[in-house]
Amino acid sequence: MTIGAPAEPIHVEKQLGDNLETIREHGALEVKLGGRPFHIKKQFLEDLEANTIRHRVQTLGRALLVMHSPIDRLVGVDNAREIYQTAKHPKSFISLDDADHLLSKRSDAEYAASVLAVWAQRYLPDVAEAEPLEDGRVEVSETGVSKLANQVRAGRHVLAADEPKSLGGTNTGPTPYDYLLAGLGACTAMTLRLYAERKQLALEKVSVRLHHQRMHADDCVDCEPTAGQISEMHRDVHLEGDLSDEDRAKLLEIADKCPVHRTLENEIKIRTQLAPDKASASS
Repeated sequence: MTIGAPAEPIHVEKQLGDNLETIREHGALEVKLGGRPFHIKKQFLEDLEANTIRHRVQTLGRALLVMHSPIDRLVGVDNAREIYQTAKHPKSFISLDDADHLLSKRSDAEYAASVLAVWAQRYLPDVAEAEPLEDGRVEVSETGVSKLANQVRAGRHVLAADEPKSLGGTNTGPTPYDYLLAGLGACTAMTLRLYAERKQLALEKVSVRLHHQRMHADDCVDCEPTAGQISEMHRDVHLEGDLSDEDRAKLLEIADKCPVHRTLENEIKIRTQLAPDKASASS
């Protein structure tokens, strides 16, 4: 894929201007491009002169995604047109609207990343063709991308799990507690939808907002433990539709009967064991 890329290396040399001779003479130099410092070596210039982007694009033999902003002041959008026209199918073009060259706005960078993630799935057979897990089975494995980044597989679905940067993660996906809350929220919404359809209630839409916190047991008036800390989940249920007060009260009562809610409030036993080593299991 390309993001704001020039159609030919010579364009990069033009951006270096008077610094070109200094780099060639001294072997390296720190220059500013788009307001950011870059350490440019002489070898980089030699690589630019030895390669032709058009030839590389023509013989790529792979799917290509071209992203470019129509208001890019460093690399004009005509460069994206040349790359796209040179490439062979399959190829795609995405306009980044009012983004700058370096996607310095977080929203622009996140948009580009999300589009790339969806687009790339079509060309990743190892993920798309992976054997789906049985219903009710979930597999979580480290990705190696960062210390806490994990891949979550559930059925045929592939998700991400991580922690925010403040907790040592890289924020590439929801946290484990986010998934726990999501499970409760999804179960709540589904349970209410099924109940409303069965009772023919005028429920148009359900949305559930949740958060988790830890608190001292002695601060909880309706908790059995009297010492230490306990977990507390807060759930706000929003109901849209022409519902009576009686309907709303009944739906709120039903929310507490969703299966995940009952599971979380019951005693849960988690049994952990070592799985067979993959190398020994295949021998």
